[in-house]
Amino acid sequence: MTEESKQSTALNKLVHDARAPLNRISMNAELIKLVLENDMPKQKAIEALDKIILNCQQCSESLQNITDHNND
Repeated sequence: MTEESKQSTALNKLVHDARAPLNRISMNAELIKLVLENDMPKQKAIEALDKIILNCQQCSESLQNITDHNND
């Protein structure tokens, strides 16, 4: 495997790792929307918001890893 191919594979993994929390953020935002539209328990929305905050932090870390990888 060439060095360029290794870098491409590593970059693809880093992008995948950043995309996963974004998908979880989207799913939890949809859950909050359903909670608000259907008068479901407020606690469900709070739990979803906590997950969104955690996943935003994970995404930020993943993006930092991409930046660090790019600077190597």
